[in-house]
Amino acid sequence: MLAVRAPGRVNVIGDHTDYQDGLCLPMAIDREVVVRARGRIDGLVVARSDAIAGVVELPADGSTEPASAEPRWGRSIAAVLRGLAERGRAPIGFDAEVTSTVPVGSGLSSSAAFTVAVTIAAAEIAGLELDGRAVALQAQAAEQHATGLPCGVMDQMASVFGRADHALLLDCRSLDLEAIPLPASVAVAVVHTGVARRLEDSAYAERRAACEAAAAQLGAPTLRDATIDEVAGDPFARHVVSENGRVLDFVDALRAGDLDRCGRLMNASHASLRDDFRVSTPELDALVDALVDAGAYGARLTGAGFGGCVVGLVAAGGVDDIVARAGARYRSTTGLTPVPLVVRAVDGAGLVT
Repeated sequence: MLAVRAPGRVNVIGDHTDYQDGLCLPMAIDREVVVRARGRIDGLVVARSDAIAGVVELPADGSTEPASAEPRWGRSIAAVLRGLAERGRAPIGFDAEVTSTVPVGSGLSSSAAFTVAVTIAAAEIAGLELDGRAVALQAQAAEQHATGLPCGVMDQMASVFGRADHALLLDCRSLDLEAIPLPASVAVAVVHTGVARRLEDSAYAERRAACEAAAAQLGAPTLRDATIDEVAGDPFARHVVSENGRVLDFVDALRAGDLDRCGRLMNASHASLRDDFRVSTPELDALVDALVDAGAYGARLTGAGFGGCVVGLVAAGGVDDIVARAGARYRSTTGLTPVPLVVRAVDGAGLVT
């Protein structure tokens, strides 16, 4: 028997940059997926979830085409098994019990945490050694294969490499990471709009394709290589290039203790996601405005958008009051009930001892 935990993540700043080799600043959070696994001798993988109906039963050799696996949540498991088989994993079966405290459809990377945890558990059961980057890349490939969604690697890297009390400055081209300390004087507040989103049903893939087309038109490998002047007339590309700059400016401000500037940069990030990249919603906008007006340094949508959560940077001593007042205003404006989470930055995925 072994147990593996993999945390969700919140992205403090830097969204829709990862699939363009860009920069972002996520942190692993104290909401996690846990997979408890025990080896079987019959070559089957049998998985159950405490939150999702249906039992997944698959051959451990990765022979199942992920798109055909039923129930649907088993498709990620099938994709993990196929990917690890290609890396030489022995077809050793196991029973898996899955539990999660990461809200589904929240933009906090429940799916990435799940695939990371399953990847580590399946590799450990079979004695296959993978380093952290291999785990993140394998989990990313599995999610892409299972959903058909061309997701970037930020979510998986944050889940694997998270560090307590730090955010991670991630270069999505080199996969280099730098841990950035979070001041004890601030709290990171995450508030769910009450509107779930599924990326398969969103315009995520369309936005990615538009960015790839913009880079190709410039003759650049990705928009990481573009300048702000080159993309001034293309709002999708303009968001990506300007967001990379905001990430670096935010890190500089955080190191300098200039929390007001950090807040302004978060507000600017949300405006860019709303106006240029067009992935916000009226509910996300209303909740961002409510947090800022209640006293947050700044706030923005987090994740891909189209629903889910906003993230706010808040003075630690006033976080409960600010979140409560923002929630009351949001409720009166939209009729929806927000779900607040005050999260801590935690260490990344691994075996539970």
